[in-house]
Amino acid sequence: MNRLSCSFCSGGAIYLDRESGKHLCESHLIARVEDAVRSEIRSVGGFQSGERIAVAYSGGKDSSVLLDLLVNVVQPETGIDLVAVTIDEGIARYRDATVQAAKDLTTRLGVPHRIVSFQAAFGKNLDSLLAGREGRACTVCGVLRRRLLQQAAREAGADRLATGHCLDDEAEAVVMNWLRGDLYRVAGIRPSGGESCMVPRIKPLSRLSEKEVVSYALLRGLAFDLPECPYTRYALRAGVRGLVHRAEYLSPGTMSRIVAGQEELEQRLHGVGGRTQFSTCPDCGEPMLGSTCRACTLLGGDRDNH
Repeated sequence: MNRLSCSFCSGGAIYLDRESGKHLCESHLIARVEDAVRSEIRSVGGFQSGERIAVAYSGGKDSSVLLDLLVNVVQPETGIDLVAVTIDEGIARYRDATVQAAKDLTTRLGVPHRIVSFQAAFGKNLDSLLAGREGRACTVCGVLRRRLLQQAAREAGADRLATGHCLDDEAEAVVMNWLRGDLYRVAGIRPSGGESCMVPRIKPLSRLSEKEVVSYALLRGLAFDLPECPYTRYALRAGVRGLVHRAEYLSPGTMSRIVAGQEELEQRLHGVGGRTQFSTCPDCGEPMLGSTCRACTLLGGDRDNH
């Protein structure tokens, strides 16, 4: 059987980019991933020597690839300082394994590692917080996890917080905002007034497909065999992911077009809807939007579907 050759050299191909029809060998796939990360970092102003980047590190493949790239590619080129932050939600039969994977990789890479638990921060783990409202798992987890990531990044003195969102995640988020009727996010309205207390987020993997990230993880020995979160079955994202991936399969490039369309929409609507304003929660002292703090509301046991 004839082996397909890389479209850029004589090496054997291991990856097909269905949008362009190009075949890539191991070296060219790795170079493509690294260049995409460099390009995305340049698009947000680049990094300065000595700048401290907190990495939201779950222990899964996407955030493992992100941490590996920042340590082995970006840090030598820019002189940034890194700290990994892992949020331990306390999910039975799931989180212990991923937290251990996070400990193992940060030790191997020599990256300072902070672990922050729901139990220590809120007095309960996620399983306890969700008792009787498991259907809201992703909402509760997402709000509280983002709160702890921001707090940990601030306490670590980070200038920016890097997350492992890839192109698939970005496209799915756009579709989810439309399905939810979240017009603020659809219009790209950004909150103001929180710059002094919010660590800016960056997404270095956001131009890479999950397929590219997984392929890189396999090549770099980062595709760990880990359990899946038991609350995934409740997530709206699970259904949306199926829709987006089917569209991508039928029409390669769909995800890129969804994200590009969202960016163009935000540019066209820039300034039309104004900006929402951050204020400070009187109970916890954290920044909030509007008149209620979502984290405090969830911790207080409010079970409405807003």
